Amino acid sequence: MERVGVIGGGQLAGLMIPAAQKLGIHLMIQTPNATDAAVANLDSAAPVSVVLAPLNDVSATAKLAQHCQVITFENEFVDLDALSGLVEQGVCFRPALSTLAPLLDKYEQRQYLQSLGLPVPTFAPFTVETRLEEVGLALPVVVKARRHGYDGQGTFIIRHAEALSQFWHQVQLPEPERSSAFLVEAFVPFERELAVMAARSVTGEVVTYPIVETYQPEQVCRWVIAPAELSGSLQRQIDCMVTTLLTQLQAVGIFGIELFLAATGQIWVNEIAPRTHNSGHLTLDACVTSQFEQHLRAICGLPLGATHLMPAGAVMVNLLGFETAVGDYSDQRHQLTQVSQAVVHWYGKPEARPGRKLGHVTVLLNNDDRSLAVNMAEQLEAIWYEQRS
Repeated sequence: MERVGVIGGGQLAGLMIPAAQKLGIHLMIQTPNATDAAVANLDSAAPVSVVLAPLNDVSATAKLAQHCQVITFENEFVDLDALSGLVEQGVCFRPALSTLAPLLDKYEQRQYLQSLGLPVPTFAPFTVETRLEEVGLALPVVVKARRHGYDGQGTFIIRHAEALSQFWHQVQLPEPERSSAFLVEAFVPFERELAVMAARSVTGEVVTYPIVETYQPEQVCRWVIAPAELSGSLQRQIDCMVTTLLTQLQAVGIFGIELFLAATGQIWVNEIAPRTHNSGHLTLDACVTSQFEQHLRAICGLPLGATHLMPAGAVMVNLLGFETAVGDYSDQRHQLTQVSQAVVHWYGKPEARPGRKLGHVTVLLNNDDRSLAVNMAEQLEAIWYEQRS
């Protein structure tokens, strides 16, 4: 397979480009703006063509399909109904639209996971009329947007009755949309947040990467450490859950699975991302096969690559915007490169905003001691945020 279409032109598509070059694959990226991260600073030698069009422009996707053997997705902003006509015309999407269908709406995702017997918090649709006691819930609860929530957007932790009553006064949505826009679920008092990347091939082979621990204050990923400190039985339980999920979905491609670990040892599934994922960025430098190469291998029918860590451990820190500004933060980036075994990935976004992912830095470690990894994450954050007032 020589040409792959990618719907979406953010940093995830951009990080796929070196992997495509390594595998001899030409990418055709459909994205709205020439300033989007994947296409803004393309090297003339990069194996990439660009179709400037909105992500939901099906006519543009149809043109993409004329030149590509398979089309994949960088994000979940997918209009399944609109694209289904292309499937009927023989266009190959990987993951398939049927794989994505139970995942894109988070309430439907919860229902699907529950149907597979996978552990999820108690949940229910959330409307103005919802009474928590009637759906088996009690404060605190988590309210989530059913579609398009990411990087902490669309997630609200509600601890008090007053905040619950105020919620609908703060939601700026027309009345018809309010009744199907949110779900509510039990707040999980987790001990740690975990994540695992896993891929499934066209022949049904499933491979998993080392399970990682994530740190996500205010539902935004700040850092990731690998490997997570877990018993062998918990690792096997998670691997079994992941294999069940990807096999039942008949998935092809890479998926990010976010988990909660309670103090009791109970594992809960938080969310599923049907794509490359922030928690897998350290695979670029720490694993034999990066998540981006693995995704291309899976969707192109190539053999899946090895997933083990090359160093004893690794830590990845997101370089998040902390101000509204234009700049490349060259001083801080240079300081980060001076850290032993550090690799800085800069996304080339022209403007910083609070919480915006501008890049990430990965440091390879000589041991898997969690306390040392956390200490390294804090050192990296101190460098990045040193100018923050």
